[in-house]
Amino acid sequence: MLYEVMHECARHEPKITPLFDARDVFRTLTKMQAVRYGERFTLSKGIEVTFADAGHLLGSATVHLRLEGPNGERRVTFTGDVGRPGLPILRDPEPIPACDLLISESTYGGHTHEHVDETADKLGEVVRRTIERGGRVIIPAFAVGRTQTVVYFLHQLISSGKLPPIPIFVDSPMANRATEVFRAHTECFDEETLALLNVHPDLFGEKHVRYVETVNESVKLNRREGPCVVISASGMCEAGRILHHLKHGLGDPRNTILIAGYQAADTLGRRLVEKRPEVRVLGRPCPVKAEVVVLNGLSSHADHGDMLRMLGPLASTTSRVRLVHGEPERATKLVDGLKEIGFADVSIPERGETVAV
Repeated sequence: MLYEVMHECARHEPKITPLFDARDVFRTLTKMQAVRYGERFTLSKGIEVTFADAGHLLGSATVHLRLEGPNGERRVTFTGDVGRPGLPILRDPEPIPACDLLISESTYGGHTHEHVDETADKLGEVVRRTIERGGRVIIPAFAVGRTQTVVYFLHQLISSGKLPPIPIFVDSPMANRATEVFRAHTECFDEETLALLNVHPDLFGEKHVRYVETVNESVKLNRREGPCVVISASGMCEAGRILHHLKHGLGDPRNTILIAGYQAADTLGRRLVEKRPEVRVLGRPCPVKAEVVVLNGLSSHADHGDMLRMLGPLASTTSRVRLVHGEPERATKLVDGLKEIGFADVSIPERGETVAV
């Protein structure tokens, strides 16, 4: 009966034309070229582009456009996701390029992350108390960036004796491939991480971590007895192997679900953050008896104060700022913060709005 109702509703939904399909993706991949940070290149006549290191993910970039038009030169900067200064592994974000129009993310407007060292200590506390009650720590984590940061922290905690050696499983083939890319591009690491690599070549946890590849290994992991840490994608619990770990682990009060980053509205991850007593996993209701812990300090996004410090130097030269990539409440708080430090024209654009430069 439920299926019939859902099917009937779907028939009356308006048809949506995809913006692109697999063929478009393939054609795009054939045209990809690597460009170094700071290297200006021509996109088309009158449009030059320069990338700056955004410090968010390996290879992430702020995009700076130099446009030649009938009224002379105009400059547009799109921040993309801005990284958080002071996090381990990657270098801090480079200065945001000066511009006439700034399009900026606003993910953590109004929010202040705890200090990195405090986050590491809290991570250790969560793992210790879960071990003591014989449970497992299940961490939904994005395959690129977040997984490597969590493994780094766990490695440091075990190496320093703050945590006993405990089995750690990374159950995400994509995360496994991403970790290999991290190992191959140490030129993107900060000085502290490079120094640690000289002492601990197994910085991404080879001594303590098992990288799970096959579906059969993943299934066996859910039948494993004893305390352990399981890191799996997707980061917002919307797809992937993490759903099976949640299905098997949410009902056990010995376990901990550790939310290690931003969870968008209406995702399973957000429902866990909201501490709902029951959620749906793989189409079935699942009581939440496990402990749910949120550590936003593991986020690789800049917080409110970071954004003000990084964008502040542009206040006297940037005529317009438009905030995107943030929930309305967060974006509104960043609007207020930017106006307080001297930006005159700051707003949250409506869908379809046009800004003249």
